[in-house]
Amino acid sequence: MGDVLAGIHATWEFESDALVIRFERGIRTPRLFQALRERRVPYEALASATLAPGRRGTVVLHAVPRPGADPLMEAAAGQLKETCDPYRLALPADREEQAARLRDELTEVIPPGPADPADRFDTGFLVAAPQGPLSFKAYDGKATFDGSSEVSFRWSSTMATSEKWKTGDQVFPLRELSGVEWRSPDSPGGFLRLLPRGGAP
Repeated sequence: MGDVLAGIHATWEFESDALVIRFERGIRTPRLFQALRERRVPYEALASATLAPGRRGTVVLHAVPRPGADPLMEAAAGQLKETCDPYRLALPADREEQAARLRDELTEVIPPGPADPADRFDTGFLVAAPQGPLSFKAYDGKATFDGSSEVSFRWSSTMATSEKWKTGDQVFPLRELSGVEWRSPDSPGGFLRLLPRGGAP
């Protein structure tokens, strides 16, 4: 396709086999976009493309990913705000005609029917996982990933519950985990939870 569409906080480049999204870095750009920097989305990872009116004189081009195609969207589980959705490109309303043309072109190159995620990556995802931080501080402690084999939780002496503090810092080998559950801190009770194999508490 070869087209490039520059919007608010991001630029979309339509290559022959993938949509390349490059995010801006600036004080007004959502922090998630700044962390992602760039994503390459194969067309087979998309289910559809839509164009709709946005806020304050804008239109929004939305590339809808297929379920199970993108590990980021799977982990987010529908909890991202619209303004932080990496598949939504906001544009000035006077560029609606160009956006509509590219929506139609994008729709034409999206394969019909479900795609098999296993065809693309050993992980089962069609979109490569973004590079995540190896450590971060949370309300009641610090989480650290060594990059290959284990995750550790180190509890805060002032903010962790008495149960966590008495239990002590925890180390979780990856081989003993089945997944990760995340709840956005924008809602009450936000958390990151590691899921053990075998359904143990």
